[in-house]
Amino acid sequence: MGKIGTFIKGYRKESVLAPLFKLLEAVFELVVPLLVASLIDEGIALGDKGHVIRMILLMLLFAFTGLVSSVTAQYFAAKAAIGFTKGMKSALFAHISSLPAVDRDRVGTSTLITRLTSDATVLQNGINMFLRLFMRSPFIVFGAAIMAFTVDSSLAVIFAIVIPLLGLFVYIIMKATIPMYRKVQGALDRITLRTRENLRGVRVIRAFGMEEREDELFLSDLASLNDLQIRSGRISALLNPISMLVINLSIAAIAAYGRIRYNASLIEVGAIVALVNYMSQILLELIKLANLIVLISRAIASAKRLESVFEMESSIKDGSERNADGNAPAVAFSDVSLIYREGGEPSLRNITFTVNRGEKVGIIGGTGSGKTSIVNLIMRGYPVTSGAVSVLGHDVNAWNGSSLHSHIGLVPQKAVLFRGTVRDNIRNGKPDASDEEISAALKAAEAYDFIAAKDGFLDYEVEEGGKNFSGGQRQRLSIARALVRRPDILILDDSSSALDYATEARLRKNIAAMTGTTIISISQRTSSMMTMDKVIVLDGGAVVDIGTHDELMKRCAIYQDIYRSQYGEEA
Repeated sequence: MGKIGTFIKGYRKESVLAPLFKLLEAVFELVVPLLVASLIDEGIALGDKGHVIRMILLMLLFAFTGLVSSVTAQYFAAKAAIGFTKGMKSALFAHISSLPAVDRDRVGTSTLITRLTSDATVLQNGINMFLRLFMRSPFIVFGAAIMAFTVDSSLAVIFAIVIPLLGLFVYIIMKATIPMYRKVQGALDRITLRTRENLRGVRVIRAFGMEEREDELFLSDLASLNDLQIRSGRISALLNPISMLVINLSIAAIAAYGRIRYNASLIEVGAIVALVNYMSQILLELIKLANLIVLISRAIASAKRLESVFEMESSIKDGSERNADGNAPAVAFSDVSLIYREGGEPSLRNITFTVNRGEKVGIIGGTGSGKTSIVNLIMRGYPVTSGAVSVLGHDVNAWNGSSLHSHIGLVPQKAVLFRGTVRDNIRNGKPDASDEEISAALKAAEAYDFIAAKDGFLDYEVEEGGKNFSGGQRQRLSIARALVRRPDILILDDSSSALDYATEARLRKNIAAMTGTTIISISQRTSSMMTMDKVIVLDGGAVVDIGTHDELMKRCAIYQDIYRSQYGEEA
């Protein structure tokens, strides 16, 4: 299984002991029919009560020993399966996190979630059952056939016919179901995507009264999944009745042919009972094997989907550069163009500008003008289509990823907080930050007062997504998280849109007081641009002008239109 197979190596001992203990249990089960035959033929038939008691005690001993072996095997199988899944999930999550945004977008968030959850669980269950049954079931099937030949070779011919016949049925059903289970997991991807979109956009759906439409779409996807599962289930379900039919016909044949041989004094009653027991054991194991095959079919389909994620290579290769060039500009774009998807329209066209160390640079433009695309290129989330992006003196592709990001503090458009304490959230920016540093960052972000009013202060619990804070509070906490690391470059991607003008003005004054930090501020508000050393105006993915607020108000029509739309004044 390629990469996935490496995660079982740490559990080799458990992977060997589990089937071995199951084999030990199987050995005891195969001996029991012989004890029953001896009990009947040599004990009950001859009236030997001592022999009957000895056989009963032996069967009880074998049953107890088999139980201990079975429990031990299940313990080792569960330990191996859970340990395997834990290691695989950790590695898969780390691998997904290491991929740039362009690669994650290509696969889709909903698909990645499904593979980390549903596919991983299916694979874990498959491994657990495989370790418990993959040797036991075939061993009992063939062992019962061999033992049958030791009891009566003539009647055992029935076993030689039945086992290959059942094996053929198992193969046909397995071949039909494996592709169908892949389709089932694909349909589950679509369900996850639909659910995720609806949960994230529930307010919009309600606002526009689209509940019925979304219900219909969800039910349509659910019906497709249901149809696939029913079709695959119907095929898988054929195995049990087919197995029971063949086995029961075989038992009937043993009884009929055994009666003929008994009348001819060629076989004893106990031997016939033993043969029937062996055939019954085969029936039970084939039913288990059928369920195992269904589970393994699903596990194989899930394993291939998981393996495909591990096989994904980053489309942006990591460089080796770790140190900034102290004399170079903070950021430089040289004739940069960006197309997100092949065949699509350019999001950025021939962008050229330079941001010097310590400068405060604003980027402004209408929706879709390419502001966030510039951030994505600086953070190396997407590869440039043409041109070059330089950060702190090195091409962005020459940087080691973690080193690049350690020099940059990013506050994204959407404020993202994690469940945990306020301290934990701020320390995402700097893991070793002291409480004094955290408090200073909160003050700079104008967040100290409302956090100080909370019970527990820095130990106050943040709910998932920061739901117990307002939009403006979440934005300020996100800014504090970026400020605590004192980055060389601070990028504010429209991160004050939920703040009132007074709070935003104080915030920008605090940030401007940070000496040595290069500030790139993206905003829709011209008020945010007034204190910038220079402002880059974007339109349609291209730079239309660069200058100070006053210079742009004199010569840039687009900037003037944005200003008038906000203040209603003539330029």
